[in-house]
Amino acid sequence: MARADSGNSDPPEREIRLVKNPDGQWTARDLRVGVTAQGKSRDVALDNLDAVIEAVEGDGGQPPTDEEIRDLGVDPEVAQSQSDEIPDVLQ
Repeated sequence: MARADSGNSDPPEREIRLVKNPDGQWTARDLRVGVTAQGKSRDVALDNLDAVIEAVEGDGGQPPTDEEIRDLGVDPEVAQSQSDEIPDVLQ
């Protein structure tokens, strides 16, 4: 089990597990936050994990644009709820 210490930005209790999967990909899991990310290498998996944690805990991420919603095969006008808010799954 490895403990991550990237300086002052992370609390000392941050614990990350890295697992090499049978398909060669890597899985990184932050045990404190309870999120997981994957990548083709250890570094990519850790970078992806940092991005997920930033989106969950920080102000990372953004609401999807209408174009991104259309790319998923959803009409943004139809996806609006009756109260004219974006459904929870798209927020």
